[in-house]
Amino acid sequence: MARPTSAFRCTECGWTTAKWAGRCAECQQWGTVIDVAEQTGIVRSLQSIAPSASRAARPIAEIQTEDAAHRATGIGEFDRVLGGGIVAGAAILLSGEPGVGKSTLLLEVSARVAATGRRVLYVSAEESTAQVRLRAGRTGALHDELYLAAETDLATILGQIDQVAPDLLVVDSVQTVSSSLSDGLPGQPSQVREVASTLIRVAKERQLAVLLVGHVTKDGTIAGPRLLEHLVDVVCQFEGDRQTALRFVRALKNRFGPTDEVGCFEMTGDGIAEVPDPSGLFLSRSRNAVSGTCVTVALEGRRALPVEVQALVVTTKAPQPRRVVNGVDPSRVAMIIAVLERRAGLKQLGEHDVYVSTVGGVRLAEPGADLAIAVAIASAMRDRAVPHELAAFGEISLAGEVRPVTSARQRGSEARRLGYTTILDVEAGTVHAAVERAMIAGVSSRERELDAAF
Repeated sequence: MARPTSAFRCTECGWTTAKWAGRCAECQQWGTVIDVAEQTGIVRSLQSIAPSASRAARPIAEIQTEDAAHRATGIGEFDRVLGGGIVAGAAILLSGEPGVGKSTLLLEVSARVAATGRRVLYVSAEESTAQVRLRAGRTGALHDELYLAAETDLATILGQIDQVAPDLLVVDSVQTVSSSLSDGLPGQPSQVREVASTLIRVAKERQLAVLLVGHVTKDGTIAGPRLLEHLVDVVCQFEGDRQTALRFVRALKNRFGPTDEVGCFEMTGDGIAEVPDPSGLFLSRSRNAVSGTCVTVALEGRRALPVEVQALVVTTKAPQPRRVVNGVDPSRVAMIIAVLERRAGLKQLGEHDVYVSTVGGVRLAEPGADLAIAVAIASAMRDRAVPHELAAFGEISLAGEVRPVTSARQRGSEARRLGYTTILDVEAGTVHAAVERAMIAGVSSRERELDAAF
């Protein structure tokens, strides 16, 4: 066997170099190049080992699937994202910004699972048991089958698993747990890889479901080696703005279900609560029709959500009019304003400040909201209110055409279910025709209100 020589390898992409470097020349990551003993030359071939009877290969039709069935957690929105529940032996990674509510959500999940008679071990590597107990008492997450431990050593956590024998293991978080078999401080790529691979191996061997909390970096990606996302079965992302109570859980990877589902939650004083029907969260409470508002139907995963877009147009004497947006893409708003000036006859927009915002703190990144933004800006410019029963969705091209969007039938069905009788979509043809139709509908709605008043 060849004598090992000292070399340096990147833990992210595997790039090797003879000298240490602070930054990998292949993947451009910092702090991922470590010293390893690399084998050079020809390595002796391995000897084959006969598998045991339990590990012998069998025809795929003879494999039993009862063990891979989903088990509901008791939180419908979380089960929706997971594809129906937690699978025994599955490794689930939940990431999110600091303070978004990851620990609160997982403590609630642990309590709901424990209430079904399954034993849960919650390992807190960031907080003491007293801190977690206080939060559990405030949120009502106390149960006899929910066991709590504060450990940061991997060997001790394995001992806790042997002693408690849980059906669900929650580790908060994987970046703060360290192993004595790996060099480096907790959170470094080598430590994260060793801890995650060991916990996942235990989960597969014992049919133990594992929920891991993962930190994120400044750019929003999961901290640690990319291998962590490849090892786990499910990767969920917990999103939300600290200024609002709304939270979203998305599945970025799911070996047991779809990846286009979204779970809606709301942070309250008593913890976190699921929102099965978030239709009213993104609509204003004003009953009187006001100019500059229009409702669109956005698509979050497979769920169609009505979102109200508000616009305000103000005359300015500044040489550069302001374009202030909140919850929408600034570049798309600038493009829509240019299309309205050139294609819809609103030539005075260049002399006005334009403010566009969404209700409820939701972010609209899809092009399906273009038509609603255009109608809201035109309504504010002309000071004509759009009726409450009108909803608009469609993509606007630079030629002024309204283009179709994905799941248009589902958006229309959801809008009609919520009482929107007038739908502006691709059938309008052009943005000019859509704006004029919305203005006419607004005038007709106002006339009906006056007739009803008299």
